[in-house]
Amino acid sequence: MSTTPTVWVVDDDASIRWVLEKALTSAGFAPTLFDNADDVLSRARLGPPDVIVSDIRMPGTSGLELLKALSDELPDLPVIVMTAHSDLDSAVSAYRGGAFEYLPKPFDLEEAVALIGRALEKRAGQDVPLPSQPPGSDMIGEAPAMQAVFRMIGRLAGSHMNVLVCGESGTGKELVARAIYRNSPRADQPFVAINTAAIPAELLESELFGHEKGAFTGAQGQRQGRFEQAARGTLFLDEIGDMPLELQTRLLRVLSDGTFFRVGGHEEIAADVRVIAATNQELEQRVQDGRFREDLYHRLNVIGIQLPPLRERREDIPALAQAFLDQAANELHVEPKRLEATVMDKLCRAPWSGNVRELENLCRRLMVVAPGRMVTSADLPTGFGAKMGSDDSPETWQQLLGHAVADRLSSGQKNILSEIGPDFERVLLQTALSFTGGRKQEAARWLGWGRNTLTRKLKELGMD
Repeated sequence: MSTTPTVWVVDDDASIRWVLEKALTSAGFAPTLFDNADDVLSRARLGPPDVIVSDIRMPGTSGLELLKALSDELPDLPVIVMTAHSDLDSAVSAYRGGAFEYLPKPFDLEEAVALIGRALEKRAGQDVPLPSQPPGSDMIGEAPAMQAVFRMIGRLAGSHMNVLVCGESGTGKELVARAIYRNSPRADQPFVAINTAAIPAELLESELFGHEKGAFTGAQGQRQGRFEQAARGTLFLDEIGDMPLELQTRLLRVLSDGTFFRVGGHEEIAADVRVIAATNQELEQRVQDGRFREDLYHRLNVIGIQLPPLRERREDIPALAQAFLDQAANELHVEPKRLEATVMDKLCRAPWSGNVRELENLCRRLMVVAPGRMVTSADLPTGFGAKMGSDDSPETWQQLLGHAVADRLSSGQKNILSEIGPDFERVLLQTALSFTGGRKQEAARWLGWGRNTLTRKLKELGMD
């Protein structure tokens, strides 16, 4: 590696190239700029840089095509891919192609520079590129919390580890489980799902582990359970928090020893199964209450994924709503409907206690009951607008901020931004740090800042 680390930036957007060039130069790197990927591989063969930062979607050779070629010919060269099209397929494709990291636009410059620094540090220990397999997904999400979910799914693509997916009802936990499965080494083996809360406790043991003939009244023949049905594949255990304690003990043994017995059986059966569990409950609290085994919790929670409720990712509602309308139209063999701006505004402000599932059901209903191509407020269910539009509903933070500004203007105060701006940032920081338990780097990620930006803000605001 040269004394001054060399970084190649590949992007057809001149503004991105310009800001990265300035930031990298200030950080002590030697950047070289490319507006397309066509010549990068031939240049890299003659003398590769220390790191490449490349956009995914460009005219000519795409970033993913460049990534694959570099991964084949120069596997030790770390490549960071960036894209404004931050969907799950892009994230998984990037990690499968051997990317060091996936950076969705817009990004914090300090965070990007820090990421390049980590790529330099870890260059000697890069992971072996993962086998190529086309990804597939029904998931939509531009919100930062969903981008974190997409990146975790991408990182899990070559893994067999157990996963625990947490989130409120209707947030899409099974979609996450299926996305992990489709992009895993077990994708050509069975995916078996079972809702442990929907099956009576006295039948759940037989459902999971099977039974022998005569094991209990009505057991007229041998039956395979879900663990055998999912052999060499993936078993999705939904609502794991409702599993009875005695069955938790049996499940723990399977996860610990990799073997089990059918109900009434004496033959030990090997279980080569990846388990993905999901819950809408606080399992840590249930452990403290003695209602969930702590050792089982740690066996399941090798990798944890937290899904945000829809009210915390409102920026995704327009894309989700249109996708659900299009899907329903396809099923009904009719032209898809569109939403009036007033309708979309109401959807974006609704509380969505049922999360994405509630939004999907509403869109399906609108496809059937709305008489025209354009969905109007009159087509919404009775009382829908009242959920967020009543006079006694809490004001939004933007409305409260407007009142504060208006009060200061009416009193003749000037330089309002110099007062409100720091207060606004102070509230952001205090809330984020409280949410993360004081972990600054994690708080910075949630706020969309680089770690250095957060540290500087804390110092400027006297909060360090």
